[in-house]
Amino acid sequence: MFKAIFTNSFGILISRILGFIRDLFTASVLGANIYSDIFFIAFKLPNLFRRIFAEGAFTQVFIPAFAKTSHKGVFCANIFLVFLSIIIIITLLVNLLPALATKAIAVGFDEETIKIAAPFVAINFWYLPLIFAVTFLSTMLQYKHHFATSAFSTALLNISLILALYFSQDKTQSEIVYYLSYGVVVGGLLQLGVHIIAIYKMGLSRLLIGGFKHLRIKSKIIKRDTKTFRNNFFPAMWGNSTAQVSAFLDTFLASFLVTGSISYLYYANRIFQLPLALFAIATSIALFPRIARYIKNKDEEKALAFLHKAFWFLAFLLTASAIGGFVLSHEITWLLFERGAFNAEDTANTTAVLEMYMIGLLPFGLQKLFILWLYAKEMQMKAAKIATYSLLTYIVFALALISPMGVSGLALAGTIGGFISFTLTIRVFGVQNFLNIIRSKNTIFLIVGSVIFTLLLLFFKDFIASYM
Repeated sequence: MFKAIFTNSFGILISRILGFIRDLFTASVLGANIYSDIFFIAFKLPNLFRRIFAEGAFTQVFIPAFAKTSHKGVFCANIFLVFLSIIIIITLLVNLLPALATKAIAVGFDEETIKIAAPFVAINFWYLPLIFAVTFLSTMLQYKHHFATSAFSTALLNISLILALYFSQDKTQSEIVYYLSYGVVVGGLLQLGVHIIAIYKMGLSRLLIGGFKHLRIKSKIIKRDTKTFRNNFFPAMWGNSTAQVSAFLDTFLASFLVTGSISYLYYANRIFQLPLALFAIATSIALFPRIARYIKNKDEEKALAFLHKAFWFLAFLLTASAIGGFVLSHEITWLLFERGAFNAEDTANTTAVLEMYMIGLLPFGLQKLFILWLYAKEMQMKAAKIATYSLLTYIVFALALISPMGVSGLALAGTIGGFISFTLTIRVFGVQNFLNIIRSKNTIFLIVGSVIFTLLLLFFKDFIASYM
């Protein structure tokens, strides 16, 4: 398990380092203004659909279904064709009506800004069908416990965007956004290419080719499997979408605030996502195929044992990250972004948002671990209800906090929603099961260690700041 977690974490770390270089370059070239807001809007829409429609929900429903079906090749071919067809139709609609798609995610933009942003939205959306194909192939590789290709492939997107920024740095801001948009599509093509190579090397290409070859003849024998998949997918899609829909609403509400607010959310969220991806997401990706197999074989004891180890691994790392990220939020933001067009005021505004995000790092990260149990047991409907309650909580607090706190209030509302989501997930997982995990001397070590670590950071904060 830990070898797979390390592979995922290291791949994500490389990708995030390149991502920060990309963001540093973006902040320096574009700053926090209307054109940076436009690019983040254009890139956010396909990413929103990717995370809701393709990555999380698809993986968490596909792996248990793939493990159970007796006709794996035909099942894969059927699911791939159905999903890809739907995604291509959505992509074509967005390209036919880009202004409408832009207005849907940034209502606060005026007509002139929407007109400028629309072509960038259309270009960026072609990333969606590409990344769905990547997700599909990645899920098959995960089932075979091959994680390296998927973990490292995101770096290709960041490299593509860094090169786009490098070659466009002497261009106008509009031209820079065009370079970035095409860079997104090129990055998607590169990711797809390396996954196709990995599928071939792992010997899975025969399974897929055979599935497509016999799909028409054998489609009836997988009818029950595809029906179960379909019934589980839509609740899973909603259950996975809380954070993404919240991010969509963040952007929607931030578009009514001062120029740069969308960018402050983006930059702060990028920092917040580093420990979340590096530890929580990497662990959940590595753990899920094993938990799904154990539960399929009715061996819950082994599944709980793996969950227990992963919990404490995450609890210590996420707690340290949350404390460090909160206490040193200004220093981190300054170090990463304050240069070029990104000024001291932008640093202060991004810091305020980052602090609110960091409060929720621990519940967000641990919830990703425990939600695996629900999906492995095909409890997608319960996960969907949890997501609904969490989202409603976010909406109530976002509307209440946006006026007194501005853009940082939106981040705090998301954090409160994360606490609700974690609490409700534990109720379904089983309060007694959770108490069995935390009834350990590790709890004392975590509390004492957190206090000592916080005091040390506060003591050395001024010392660190004096060298910045």
